Amino acid sequence: MGKNARTFGQDLMRGEGRQKNGLTWAGAAVEFDHYRVKEGTRETTEASGTSIFDPVLCELVYRWFCPAGGAVLDPFAGGSVRGIVASKLGLCYTGIDLSERQIEENRKQAAEICSDNRPAWIVGDSRNVRELAAGSYDLIFSCPPYGDLEVYSDDARDLSTLDYGEFLAAYREIIANCCGLLKPDRFACFVVGDFRDKQGFYRNFVSETIGAFEAAGVHLYNEAVLVTAVGSLPIRIGKQFGRYRKLGKTHQNVLVFYNGQPKSIPASFGDCDFGGTDESSEQEQNT
Repeated sequence: MGKNARTFGQDLMRGEGRQKNGLTWAGAAVEFDHYRVKEGTRETTEASGTSIFDPVLCELVYRWFCPAGGAVLDPFAGGSVRGIVASKLGLCYTGIDLSERQIEENRKQAAEICSDNRPAWIVGDSRNVRELAAGSYDLIFSCPPYGDLEVYSDDARDLSTLDYGEFLAAYREIIANCCGLLKPDRFACFVVGDFRDKQGFYRNFVSETIGAFEAAGVHLYNEAVLVTAVGSLPIRIGKQFGRYRKLGKTHQNVLVFYNGQPKSIPASFGDCDFGGTDESSEQEQNT
């Protein structure tokens, strides 16, 4: 099993699709290989210094933790990737973001890529999610702002403009309101990471996120690590480590929560096809 698992993981890291029972893993991600988010949006290309949200991660989260045809809520929408991958997989995506410019750009990108079932993006403050996106959802999936690490606008409603205590209060409120729209026996997934304050000390943002979901009655069920930008780490962190002994960070935490009792998962979702451990994969490993 170990050998097969490594083969599958290597396929995912390379962005290569694997077909099994008619499904193509990483298929939606391939759609992005020759597509670049336009300059000036929150999520831009790796060449510009930041990378788009990982579309392969999107596909896996959707396939593993959302029922077919399900409704997805994203309270910190940012760029277009989570919405477009959801569209390609036949899910109904609703994302909320304060930036009208960002939303307009997302819609243009979706018009180029999605022939139908286009994602729905709403301009607004996610603290008002119950009014902005009233309904019930099969998955909450988002990547929140990291406090004031990057200030996106001068809008007083923008969480990145708040001091950290105010930011956390608003963040908890948004999570609680979103969880109130999550159907029973459904998952939520946030991609987060700890980040430093202005003195260089780490803020325990991962634990704050877990605590906010737990307070809302949605409990931590899985945690994974997404490794990012390994090759450029020595360049990015060289001076900071040499002078301040500050270790570089090259991962984010993928936190998966469940709104119900785990024993209900098989009845709600059925068996998960995760690529399998069949003979063909053993042969691939041995060649």
